[in-house]
Parts: sequence; structure tokens; C-alpha cells
Amino acid sequence: MSQERKKEQLKMVWPEELLNSPPAVHVPIGYTLRTYRPGDEEGFYRVMDLAGFTGWNIEVLRPWFSHILPDGWFLITHRATGTIVASAMSSHRPQEIHPFAGELGWVCADPEHKGLGLGMAVCASVVRRLLENRYKNIYLNTDDWRLPALSIYLRLGWVPLLYLPDMEERWRDVCATLNWPFTPQDWPESQL
Repeated sequence: MSQERKKEQLKMVWPEELLNSPPAVHVPIGYTLRTYRPGDEEGFYRVMDLAGFTGWNIEVLRPWFSHILPDGWFLITHRATGTIVASAMSSHRPQEIHPFAGELGWVCADPEHKGLGLGMAVCASVVRRLLENRYKNIYLNTDDWRLPALSIYLRLGWVPLLYLPDMEERWRDVCATLNWPFTPQDWPESQL
């Protein structure tokens, strides 16, 4: 029985022409955007689990504290219940393909609150925080099947990074599914 090689994640970058144009942050009525406070962990684990990122606990979270920018972990709470319903992190995470880079990571939202723009709000907040810290190389990693997140990233202004030979074809499929313009001639192959 052969086992298919796990695909590398899709990557997207914040385009150079938007480095001076931070996205607007819109939080719907009935919700509050804020940054992480000690004690938020259990609520964060719950919403991560609901979003399909299972197995989060203090051992998994602890290493991220050394990467998250000060005031760079954004949470949205539902005012009526006080529960965390969305989250995203802005992190200092340089990699060989992304030198001196900041990352938008661990975006999650409670499916019971979908369609309200909560994912858009936490993602825009992260981008703003990275731009405030003068990052010029900003990236994110995601998966082909995370279509709601991909739609948010594209609408915010992120562009696909064609860093591997199979990326163009994979992005062709994503763009077709999302009814998004497929313009690989406008997308970078590296962030260098």
C-alpha cells in the first residue's frame, strides 16, 4: 500500500505595494476585539478545537509565547456570553524562504458565529500589528481546503506565493472554487 506524500502548505505574502496600506478592522456589534490576557488559554483551546486545530494545550501553546509580538495575539469575544469566538496571532517567524519575516498564524473562529466578519477582523488586526512593527516580509501558511480562510486572505489583499512547482495548479483549483481571478503572472515566486 503506497502512502501519498503530504503536500506542502500553501503560502501567501502581504504584497509590497500594500506595506503602507494597513487593512481596516471592522468588529460587528455584540463582539469585542482585544489582545490576549492570562487566563484566555482554555477559551482559545476551545475555539481552536472547533476550528479543526485539535490537541492544543499549554505544552503546545507555550513555545508560541516566544514568537508572538507584544500585543500581537488578537481575540474576539462574544459580549453576551464572554466566550472567545475568534483568534489570530502575529508572530516573529523568519524562515529561509521568508527572511526577517512576520507571520499571520493560527487563525480560528467558532463556526456558530460564522459570516459576521470575525475572521476578517482578527486577520486585519494581525496585519496592522505586523506593519506597525515595520515588517516588510509578511507571510502566512494555509491549506487548500481551508476555503473560508483563503477567501478572507484574498479579500484582505494577500497574494499567493508560487514557491513550489505544484503551487500554480493548486492555486488554479482554489481560485476556481472561490470564483477568484487566477492571475499567477502577478504572484511572486519568492519573498527575497
